[in-house]
Amino acid sequence: MLADKYLNRTEFDSYNDFKENYRVNTPGDFNFGFDIVDVYADENPEKKALVWCNDYGEEKIFTFLDIKKHSNKIANFLVRTGIKKGDKVLLILKRRYEYWLTAVALHKIGAVLIPGSVQLTKKDIIYRNNAADIKMIIAIGEKDVIEQVESAMPESPTIIAKALVKANGNVGDGVLDVPQTPASNADVPFQKGADGSWLDFAEEYEKEPDVFERPAGKNSVKASDVMLMYFTSGTTGMPKMAAHDFSYPLGHITTAKYWQKVRDNELHLTVSDSGWAKFGWGKIYGQWLAGAAIMAYDMDKFVPDKLLKVIEKYKVTTFCAPPTMYRFFIKEDLSKYDFSSVKHASIAGEPLNPEVFNQFLKATGLKLYEGFGQSETSVLIGNFEWFEPKPGSTGKPSPLYDIDLINDDGKSCTDGEEGEIVIKNLDKYHPAGLMTGYYQDGEVNKDCFNGGIYHTGDIAWRDTTGHYWFVGRKDDVIKCSGYRIGPFEVESAVLEHPAVLECAVTAAPDPIRGQVVKATVVLIKDAKEKGYEPSDELIKDIQNHVKTTTAPYKYPRVIEFVGELPKTLGGKIKRAEIRKESEDKTNQ
Repeated sequence: MLADKYLNRTEFDSYNDFKENYRVNTPGDFNFGFDIVDVYADENPEKKALVWCNDYGEEKIFTFLDIKKHSNKIANFLVRTGIKKGDKVLLILKRRYEYWLTAVALHKIGAVLIPGSVQLTKKDIIYRNNAADIKMIIAIGEKDVIEQVESAMPESPTIIAKALVKANGNVGDGVLDVPQTPASNADVPFQKGADGSWLDFAEEYEKEPDVFERPAGKNSVKASDVMLMYFTSGTTGMPKMAAHDFSYPLGHITTAKYWQKVRDNELHLTVSDSGWAKFGWGKIYGQWLAGAAIMAYDMDKFVPDKLLKVIEKYKVTTFCAPPTMYRFFIKEDLSKYDFSSVKHASIAGEPLNPEVFNQFLKATGLKLYEGFGQSETSVLIGNFEWFEPKPGSTGKPSPLYDIDLINDDGKSCTDGEEGEIVIKNLDKYHPAGLMTGYYQDGEVNKDCFNGGIYHTGDIAWRDTTGHYWFVGRKDDVIKCSGYRIGPFEVESAVLEHPAVLECAVTAAPDPIRGQVVKATVVLIKDAKEKGYEPSDELIKDIQNHVKTTTAPYKYPRVIEFVGELPKTLGGKIKRAEIRKESEDKTNQ
């Protein structure tokens, strides 16, 4: 595996040895496209890189030589289209295999990759196009996506080209039933598409040669150049642009090799849409650096049975998914599926409830290894191989980062004291994997990088063995009658009730206490058959259960039953949306 080439050591005797001696070496001209993908292609051309399938029976398998050739063709097409080093390109491609090919092509050029979700609306796309000066959009040929992009074009003057990738099952394959906007730049250096129409992505790039030379001179790419930008939403204001340089993939060696435990020539599956940072965490960089092939299941929607059958059919060896999916897995009859190929299972995106950990372990024999990080980072805290995971704990700090917890006075927390997770000593060393900053947002950067410290905005506490326990975002912590209540521990207690499938705990306004704990609950699918229906009696039963499971003052004074929780495509619960709905109801 090529990961070892960039480490000062690869084997460690203990977590302390790992923490003290792990180092990543970043060459000044590191480029993931040339130095990883192409090196594998040249040294071992038949090495498997990507196994792709969808819900329509389609399947494609790519070797690294395939990835090299396709990415070279796409790079030549993009350059012909007018894309050059530093230009921003927005990809809205779900889990289409073209995402991997295009991402590598953009890295080779030195252009900036901006992943986008298919949930983006006209307003979202206009904002991204103008905030980042996006030059080109490559999107999947689904009607809703096309309509949103098209409607954004009149207010997106920097766009010079749009290219269409066929949708799964050939839906919308090059067929557009929406009006075409005129091109905003008359100097586009190609004819087809210069009138604002969509280019056929496959048709255009297949015309190109499969050789693309590493840029030199003024076009050469440095490890310190911007490679990737994630638009990441906060609780206030418009999304910020977390900018990562070309050293970013090397930061994910820790993520893949030491947390997800991927191995050379094995098959790894992380469940994520390409529009989210979790994709960069689990579906391309660290996994290929560690020599693993990536399993890409391009599902239309999450159906537990279908995903479990993909794991079984393709003999996935390492697996990572958000807690939401594991909650659904443990409600299935897991004895029907063959999990024997899976050697390691991990979880990220949100904290892991102990009940889910215990039930999954009982059903499969697999412990779940939780990890924590952000779009702005690689894995910050994780359950690594040298210690047993504690159900509910997010683990111990990654050796890449100088992690600490600080209280409201800016002092290091003692064990058991809640504080903000921070990365210290950035004035001495900027680790690979940590963003360079928020693009063109100097004031925000001053706040989050204050005094050589990066402030994550996430609250946790540390026990006497060094394990960290996530509490919640600063804005998610509930302040009720003088108590500070973390939503995660209340959710964990609610989820232990046999009637509950999913739960989101948020603050709800209260005229006396300021805030009270609210639980928004989804019941199990066969709740009625098991005697559970939304009622005052069930509310009281859940409340009493929580009072006996955790400190009584933490029980949810408000419980609302819903059919489903609002979530991102990455599976995270949209707590801010639930919280806002509660505030709106109070203000009516």
